Amino acid sequence: MIILKTSEEIELISRAGKIVAECQKILIQELKPGMTTLDLDALTNTCIRDLGGIPAFKGYRNFPKSLCASINEEVVHGIPSRRVLNEGDIIGLDVGAIVEGFYGDGAVTVSVGEINPPIRQLIDVTRDALSKGLEKAVVGNRLSDISFAIQSHVEQHGFSVVRDFVGHGIGRQLHEEPQVPNYGKPGQGPRLKPGMALAIEPMVNIGGAGVKVLEDGWTAVTSDGSLSAHFEHTISIEPEGPPRVLTACV
Repeated sequence: MIILKTSEEIELISRAGKIVAECQKILIQELKPGMTTLDLDALTNTCIRDLGGIPAFKGYRNFPKSLCASINEEVVHGIPSRRVLNEGDIIGLDVGAIVEGFYGDGAVTVSVGEINPPIRQLIDVTRDALSKGLEKAVVGNRLSDISFAIQSHVEQHGFSVVRDFVGHGIGRQLHEEPQVPNYGKPGQGPRLKPGMALAIEPMVNIGGAGVKVLEDGWTAVTSDGSLSAHFEHTISIEPEGPPRVLTACV
């Protein structure tokens, strides 16, 4: 069942989303070669709590950290560790926060220092695919119109959309109905209505779409070892016009 949110509930999701966005900005500012993902996790935990939120991921289904930090071929759900970031790496920074029982969820992929043009294109195409999906997140459209817009943009540039993980509704739970795939035919699924809160999150690989989960039970990597990028916004469907982006960062 898709739960429509009241304006008051959207405001609480927005407050959580602002914390997510502010923490992402701080992480990006502090990111540099030689750091570990444990360093980034500590920053995330402190930032969320200092801004009045609760880390959404820590303890969620026994996830051990406050940040999902996914490097290079890691698609999503990378567990922070003592792994050192090197010049030329890319990293997905997925942050979640809770405010008064409501969740915000957002992700960005950024480079550690300089990267070559094909990798920059991967990041740019993934970010732009999210924007293409948001353009379709308007009242009267079908859910799959978002999915089709994302997939079309990604595949036009020769990249692959991950199918094993999808976006989702969000509110009092981190993951609610409906699922929001990043692929599919247009004109299918429920119609978009005011009060829907969605986390839209394309995950895009340079190589094939296949992924596998490592022995830690969380970290998903590309099956072929190719690089992957991930962007995510929490949004609300508005009565008129474009969606309200509740986790705007970069």
